[in-house]
Amino acid sequence: MPALQITRISDFRFENFTVPQRAHKTFNQQSKINNMNVQDWLLDSDPAIRWQVLRDIADAPEEIVAAERARVAAEGWGARLLALQGKDGQWAGGALFPARRVRSENGQRPNGQPWTATAYSLVALRDFGVDPRNQGVRQAVEQVCEHCRWEHAGQPFFSGEVEPCINGMTVMLGAYFGQDVDAVVARLLSEQLDDGGWNCEVENGSVRSSFHTTIRVLEGLLVHERATGSAESIPARRRGEEYLLERKLFRRKSTGAVVDPAWLQLSFPTRWRYDVLRALEYFREAGDPPDPRIDEAIDLLRSKRQPDGTWLLENTHPGAIHFPVDDGDGRPSRWNTLRASRVLRWYEQ
Repeated sequence: MPALQITRISDFRFENFTVPQRAHKTFNQQSKINNMNVQDWLLDSDPAIRWQVLRDIADAPEEIVAAERARVAAEGWGARLLALQGKDGQWAGGALFPARRVRSENGQRPNGQPWTATAYSLVALRDFGVDPRNQGVRQAVEQVCEHCRWEHAGQPFFSGEVEPCINGMTVMLGAYFGQDVDAVVARLLSEQLDDGGWNCEVENGSVRSSFHTTIRVLEGLLVHERATGSAESIPARRRGEEYLLERKLFRRKSTGAVVDPAWLQLSFPTRWRYDVLRALEYFREAGDPPDPRIDEAIDLLRSKRQPDGTWLLENTHPGAIHFPVDDGDGRPSRWNTLRASRVLRWYEQ
């Protein structure tokens, strides 16, 4: 491609299209996809998705990716979520749970766990890829450090608490947002079970690992390794990966049966729950050559690709949210299409 003179993102042209700005007109989603290629459709989105498409799918120059990423904290979903942080330095007045349970317009509480408190708000900001060096983001995190305490026993947020599933999330968030979570990492390493994984129920006597807990810990350890350069957790992380790979990401080791059919459905946000695409995203992010034991999971992912080249949102986890970031179950999902596309790109290289 010849060198381009680029002054703003809308000037950047790939071989056959221009990066579009988010359309403001409302029209049928399926008609829209049919009239655009999938990459165009992904780029016609919020900056949180657009910058990741530019980096992971379109191979845009670094300066274009950085410019688009900078917009996440300033507009769209990222800015909207940052603005919802309360004066107490928390989202919805709590660490894992809101201070008050919200009610719908008919006065009923939404089904499921509420996802509006501080922990899952920070997870969303991380999913959006907000730049942790942004001044507004740094101030938001400082407020969390100063004011947010876990409901379990009042521990400071980035000190974690007692459950490995929560501490895996804490490590991921702390490492991403530049906080010292070394002590939480050390605790997790000491709590790895004999089969290679982790389980939040270990304090209640469980000696078998949980897929849900294990994927959270693996995600946290990987982010911590990347942020700190420490290799201390690599052996434990490899053992945790082996726990998933021995089970082909979704099967019981003992019988080969599917552990939970829900894991074969594509969710986003994933919350605390495991599924096949979440595991594949982890292995892609880890950056190793694909292990043959993920082949069946890859075949499943390929089978879910729609004729128009998109993937659907299949399994939204119920609960109160700040605002939607996709169009609902059974409809084409920009998030899942981005995630599945970059997994297949890694696998097929």
